Amino acid sequence: QLNATAFDVKSDVSALQKIRDMGGLELVMPAAFAATGDCDAAEFAGRTVVEFNLTGESITLPTGLAGDFNAMTFSEQIPGPTLRVTQGDVVKMTLTVPDGEATPHGNDMHASQVTAVPTFGAVQPGTSKTYCYIAEVPGVYKYHCSGVN
Repeated sequence: QLNATAFDVKSDVSALQKIRDMGGLELVMPAAFAATGDCDAAEFAGRTVVEFNLTGESITLPTGLAGDFNAMTFSEQIPGPTLRVTQGDVVKMTLTVPDGEATPHGNDMHASQVTAVPTFGAVQPGTSKTYCYIAEVPGVYKYHCSGVN
């Protein structure tokens, strides 16, 4: 829908010409990703900080049917723990991958509007990564392993 005029491109072959006649389209998007920074940054001052500490761990789950299932988890849970914040809070998220893990682990949380790579990226076994962002977008969001870059 453009300026309160709807076009059905499949049935209205002149739809593209109408768009041209109107001067074309200007696609405007908000910033793709929220700003992040040092968790001590001034932009986070005075806000409630909610710490969310996760571990990226591999576990073996019995299926109850035929054998076991090897799973990469957040804090040995499927699904991972729930993070609950109020809009405007600062989320301080730390992901730790214990020594001895077979692969790196990552995290992508869509609600953060923060790019997983390079902000988070792969967290190597025996290391941790922390980042902060302001919970600006209300709603319910998933987070998931972002893979290994």
